[in-house]
Amino acid sequence: MTFEDRLYPLLSAYIRSPQWVKSSLGYAYAALPALLRRGPRYSHYQTEAALDSRSALEALCHAKLAGSLRWALETVPFYARHRGLLGQLANPYQVLAQLPLVSKSEIKQDLNQFVSTALPASRRLATYTGGSTANPMKFYLQKGVSRVKEYAYIEHFQQRVGLDSRAIVLAMRGRSVPSAADAGGRLWMFEPIKRQLIVSCDHLEWRYLPDYVAAMQAWKPRFIEAYPSALLPLALWLREHPAPELLAGIEGVLLYSETLYPYQLELFRAVFDCPILNHYGHSERVVMAGAMPDDARCFFWPQYGHVELINEQGRAVTTPGALGEIVGTGYDNQAQAFIRYRTGDLAVLSQAEHPLLPGHPVVERIEGRLQEFLVCADQRLISICTMGAAHFGELAEVLAMQYEQRRAGHVTLKVVTSAPLSAQQREGIRGAIAAKTQGGCEAEVVEVQEIARTARGKRQMLVQHLDLGSYYGAGLAPSGTTVVPGP
Repeated sequence: MTFEDRLYPLLSAYIRSPQWVKSSLGYAYAALPALLRRGPRYSHYQTEAALDSRSALEALCHAKLAGSLRWALETVPFYARHRGLLGQLANPYQVLAQLPLVSKSEIKQDLNQFVSTALPASRRLATYTGGSTANPMKFYLQKGVSRVKEYAYIEHFQQRVGLDSRAIVLAMRGRSVPSAADAGGRLWMFEPIKRQLIVSCDHLEWRYLPDYVAAMQAWKPRFIEAYPSALLPLALWLREHPAPELLAGIEGVLLYSETLYPYQLELFRAVFDCPILNHYGHSERVVMAGAMPDDARCFFWPQYGHVELINEQGRAVTTPGALGEIVGTGYDNQAQAFIRYRTGDLAVLSQAEHPLLPGHPVVERIEGRLQEFLVCADQRLISICTMGAAHFGELAEVLAMQYEQRRAGHVTLKVVTSAPLSAQQREGIRGAIAAKTQGGCEAEVVEVQEIARTARGKRQMLVQHLDLGSYYGAGLAPSGTTVVPGP
């Protein structure tokens, strides 16, 4: 077990500690070599993440898939009935095609069926999904491996904009700032281990933003790591209150954990005038993807995990521009098998590779989760990605917004604004939503004081109360559907 795994249970206490304690302990801990803190596997995964040879990647992915399938077939109860496939692992992709798709609900119903019997319980790290999930799923990572691997690949992603361990980073990713809960308390804190200026994502109203800008001017971050919805109010403020000297020092923006909507990307590019890179990953650590400075598409690391794109009939998506669900098979986690795991996230297939990323599967964009679709009166599904503020001039100045749907053909749009909407603006929004859905949805516009975030600080663009499985291919394919993935 690494130092970081041993100290992980103390993280929340460290974050809640006074700034002088964080500074004393954090600077001392940060001075330790990364290999000492994260263990020898860290260097291995750093090298692995940076592989740029097609032949080396193909050989590595073949070996990792074969090894992961062998471990599951031999030690995971759910796959006991498939052990006859062990003799076919010379072609692991054909073996994978004969295994069932697995949903989150199946794992939640009987977790032990997916846990390896060969790895001691002492080497398992119990974890829970977060985000918008009302009923989180418990699962296991492998101590000393899963989190170390994640660090290495995230670091490789950060290096695409030049972020290194010496740079100060403005962090807007949902981490609570303890002093922000006090009346008149400070809305930011500095975390010296990761050199992050962490600002409260619970105080993004217009009146607080000058304090955030002042903190940025004092600490001079060179990079920003944020949830898109958290960065949006700050970007709007900086557009209306230019701070050219401050913005000139921002070298890159890295966005995580939420769907990045086109209107957000357009605004961030205009305000920060630097590379804006979106990252895709999830708590289960099955697959990971990220954009490039010169290409906003999402490129999957094939050596991190095997990715498939499956359509509503349960077949592999092969046509560029077609939509499918991201299905992943994870590597490097002997605690629990995630094989042909349906993430619930939807993406649009792309084709042309990036010249610096040979062999990396690519999608045009991540459309979000299945529940991030509106249902029209005629039962058509409209991705919430298409409903962004870039299409509605009346929403150009909103600080936050959220759609909510309880019945097909009707949607409520909640907005937080710096000034009340006029009747003309409300009518314009309703008309724009009707036009964008081609008459499929009528809208009610409601002004609210705030829009709640999830426990991890994220903000849902759409709260969908309808069961979309009955609209989108009955939730894609049932377990047992056979799909032949590519090599």
